[in-house]
This record gives sequence, C-alpha cells and structure tokens, in this order.
Amino acid sequence: MRRRSFLSIAGLGAGTALATAACGGSDSGGGSAGGTTKVAYQQWGSGTVMKDYLGTVKTAYEKANSGKTMELVPIVASENDYYTKLQLMMRSPRTSPDVVYEDTFLINSDITAGYLQPLDTWLGKWDQWNQFQDVAKGAAKAQDGKTYGIPDGTDTRALWFNKDLLSKAGLPEAWAPKSWDDILAACREIKGKLPDVTPINVYAGKAAGEAASMQGFEMLFYGTGSTLYDPTKDKWNVGSPEFVDSLQFIKTLFDEKLAPDPSVALDAQIGNRVSEEFLPKGQMAIALDGSWQSSNWLKTGGSPWEQWEDVMAQAPMPTKDGSGDGKISMSGGWTWAMTKNASNADNAWNVISTLTSFDNNLRYNINSAAVAVRKDVAADASYTGSNPTLEFFSSLVPVTQYRPQNTDYPRVSNEIQVAMEAVVTGQASPADAAKAYDEAVKGIVGEDKTATL
Repeated sequence: MRRRSFLSIAGLGAGTALATAACGGSDSGGGSAGGTTKVAYQQWGSGTVMKDYLGTVKTAYEKANSGKTMELVPIVASENDYYTKLQLMMRSPRTSPDVVYEDTFLINSDITAGYLQPLDTWLGKWDQWNQFQDVAKGAAKAQDGKTYGIPDGTDTRALWFNKDLLSKAGLPEAWAPKSWDDILAACREIKGKLPDVTPINVYAGKAAGEAASMQGFEMLFYGTGSTLYDPTKDKWNVGSPEFVDSLQFIKTLFDEKLAPDPSVALDAQIGNRVSEEFLPKGQMAIALDGSWQSSNWLKTGGSPWEQWEDVMAQAPMPTKDGSGDGKISMSGGWTWAMTKNASNADNAWNVISTLTSFDNNLRYNINSAAVAVRKDVAADASYTGSNPTLEFFSSLVPVTQYRPQNTDYPRVSNEIQVAMEAVVTGQASPADAAKAYDEAVKGIVGEDKTATL
C-alpha cells in the first residue's frame, strides 16, 4: 500500500555538478564511510516500483560517479512499523542511513528529534529547485523556515469504484455521490443485490497506520467543514461534534457489514489486499483510496491488471451533506531527506539531487501514478499521456486539504487510529471514542492548546 502531500536512465548532471557544494557534516560521523551513501526506503508487499526505480538509479549513479556507491537499505515493514524502524535507525551514527525516504507529516517531529539536517545550502545553488511547485516546497519546509526534503510527488484521494459491479446493483456507471448518505445508499444496494461483494473499504485502525488517519478519517472529518488544528490560533480541535459524526459513519459501515470484516480491515495487509486482490478480482465495489492506486495494476506494478482502465472509475469524495465545494480530498507526499548523521553530506546531496532530477522524477511519477511536483514533469507529454486518471486526480488539487504541519501531529494521528479501531471493534461508541481522543490530545499538546473549533 502506497501512502502517499504536489502538483529510462537517470539524468545525473545537476546532482553531480553540486557534489562539491560545501556544507557542514561532510565526513563527520554517520551511517556510511568514504564514497558509500546508504539510502533507506520502505519495501512492503509485492509491489516493486520503488525497488526497481532505485536499482536503475543506483546503476546510473555509480557509472557516472567513479568511486561512489549507493547502498540500498530496504526496510521491510508496514507503514507504521517503517516509521518506527527508520527513526530507531536514525538515532545512532552507527546505524543511521545517509538518505531516507521521509513522509512529509514526520518532517517536523524528526527535526525536533534531531534526525534530519536542512538542505538550504545546496538548494541555493541548485538550478532545478525552481521547477518544483511552491505547494510542494511548502510541504517539505519545517517550522524553522528551512527545507529538509525534496518531494518526489504528491497525491489526492477519491472514491475508486467498479463500474460493472455498480451496474449489476442497479447503480449508474457514472456514479457520483453528493453526500455521505448517497454513499451509504449505494453500499446498501450493493450488499442487497451482490451479497458476495464487499461494498466499500475505508481504512480504519492502527494496522493501516496513516492510511486510516488520512484517507479514512480525515477524508470524512475535513468533509464536515471542520479541521484538526488551527495554526493561526495554535489550537487543536477537541469536543468536536463533527469528530463524532465521522466516527459514526465508520460505525455504520461496520455495523451494517458494508465494509470488510474487522478481522480483515484491521490486519496490516489490508492495503495490499484491496489493491491486489479485492478490487482486481471483483470482490469489492468501492474503495476510498489514493491517486496512486492504479500503479499496482500497471505492467510495472505488484498486481498487473490489463482491464483496469475499462472496469474501474473514479468519483470525488463528497462532503458530508454536499455543502462547501461539494467534494473533498487530502494530499500528502514523500521526500528524500538527509539524516543528521550522514557520513558525507555532499555525497548524500548528490544522491538526493539525482533521485529528484527531471529524468528520474519523470520515470518514477509515471510508474507510481503520482501527481507531479516538478513543473517540467507535469508538462511532459510522456507523463500526461501515461495514465488516464491523472487529469481527474489533478483536478482535485483545488479542494484538497493537508495534514497539520506540526510536531505533535504524528502522535495525534495515532490517537485517531485508536479511536477508529475502538469503534470498529465495538469497544467504544463514537461519542466515547471521541472523548477518549480529546483527553489523549490534551495530554499530548497541553489543555491550553486545545479548543472546540
């Protein structure tokens, strides 16, 4: 499952040209010695897009940089476990990689923990930085105003649905729900007429990690017009009736057996099963998921599915009652970042700038079905013609929302997952789970930084 905050062989010129850029940290402590740069990334499930991409970059990088080596360090773990293992590795100079694949929502907390170092010295001399969308740059910028990562793409989220299954259930192939009630009505029709089909998947629970928080709960909660955090007031939202409403929607899905059985939904493999089993095999009708989903079904994906373009369609996630813009999305993103303990910062930057060069970013964005963050990639004909869903998912950018750029968000996100799981398993009502969440947030950020927004 790819979690995914913007709009051939690798091109190496920009990174190589800046390999001698001066910045503190060169040859001081760190995870690798001499000309070796350790690059850590997540490897989970059967998908090999990142693995194949990095293998090609490694070959080209080493050919173009005599005496330099990229050592790939796959971390085989689900999403939450990847975050934990990566942070444990970055704590010590003895175990730290040099370059890491960093989710933007963790940047501020990892900076506070002392795991990363800023890239501004090199960015000031990198002629490629102006090709990146301003919103993407902002996603990689910390509260101290410095930039700690180079984004490789962004995403939006929406409803994927199987046109054939919806048609069999008496629903239109051009299904376009206008409210949460419309979604529930469709799911009930599917359950009644296609009893062997799971009507919908909405990630819910700790095993799914940030997917549950972001493309599950937050797609609902932000669709109520509410927000988790107000940066202008530095206040976290507690006592929110909209929070309870969002949990109630989740409860309804599971109480009425419109979603996967909790034993399936709360398993760490749920994302892979949705992408590689339930949707391709026609066992699930609707999935609230990300723009990258089709990357699993390409020839380069983990579960090639030749017919996906004819079978699957997309609809915007509606707001709760159709108010506001009528639709909602969430955007995230990943970056290539340099650890504080990088043994040779110049080599690490050389690798980062290589990974995010035009040619490399173009190839990666095509294979991962990402929304491009480089302007030149977004305008390239081979990119725009690579996937029929790109126009739709890019069209959601004007209504998209972003997770709080706050050091406390990762811990708050965990409490969202706890609340969802309590509701899914029947251990707490939506109201009680929301109260427990409120108290947990107060304990994390301090009661003086909470309010009902």
